[in-house]
Amino acid sequence: MEYTINKAPKRVLNQRKAWAMSDAKRDKGLTEPEDIKKFRDISYGPYDKWNLLDVYVPADKKNNAKIKAGKSDAESFPVILNIHGGGYFYGDKELYRFYCMRLAQFGFAVVNINYRLSPEFHFPSPLEDAMGAMEWIDKNAAEYGLDKENVFMVGDSAGAQLTSQFACIFTNPAYADLFGMKAPAGINLRAIGLACGMYKLPERANSARDDLIMHDYLGDMKLLEDPRVELHSNITKDYPATYIFSSYCDFLYTECKPYAKFLEEKGLDVKCDIYGAKEAKEVAHVFHCNLRLDEGEKANKAQADFFIKHIV
Repeated sequence: MEYTINKAPKRVLNQRKAWAMSDAKRDKGLTEPEDIKKFRDISYGPYDKWNLLDVYVPADKKNNAKIKAGKSDAESFPVILNIHGGGYFYGDKELYRFYCMRLAQFGFAVVNINYRLSPEFHFPSPLEDAMGAMEWIDKNAAEYGLDKENVFMVGDSAGAQLTSQFACIFTNPAYADLFGMKAPAGINLRAIGLACGMYKLPERANSARDDLIMHDYLGDMKLLEDPRVELHSNITKDYPATYIFSSYCDFLYTECKPYAKFLEEKGLDVKCDIYGAKEAKEVAHVFHCNLRLDEGEKANKAQADFFIKHIV
């Protein structure tokens, strides 16, 4: 498919390079677990490298989250779809492979995707790609042993904002219509996990008019007047159960509890945890991706346990 994209300016390329070096330092020495089967670089949409995904599945069917949940059917695995973070302009599935394989070790099949980044692409491109990934899961579940009745999502930082918004699109047909989307009828989204995110996109953008990240993602700040951007008023009783967490040293720490409270007041099933301590500077933004941190392991296990509780 031919399409026109914007060019990323040098400041974005430099930031991507700097963050990639930091992530590589964090993950240096990690090896991929042998108890996970990996299926790599599968196309799920028309945007070549932007629309590739990996699938990670436990090699032993006995390590199945459905068994842990007390369900007898272990022929297919509950699914976690990962929406990576990176300020909408950075990141890919390769940077999240160790984290996603750790999630798979809890007994899930994990679908780890690339999606279109800014400023090459703008809102709502990542949300469209997330729906494309869900459609891929719907069509290819049998081949990879995916349980469409038990689908979950996780996202951190910008990925948490995207996941929170996508969950609303997926569960509110009227809101989905604004995007020209329709959730696959065969997929049941049971719960989501939100890590170190921000959840009021209009307020965030309005409070940082000169924030180039928001300009790059929205493309045109007039989009703040677009009814698709606002999330909270579109959340219904069908919004999925939510595990939301942050840390005391996360720069988005103040976003966590208010969103959890908002969902609770809607009558939704919510669990909110704050990890680390004010003096534990290493337990900071997206700390759960650091597989060497005990607090990261606690958060990832708590998230998996929350999902297992919602398996049917």
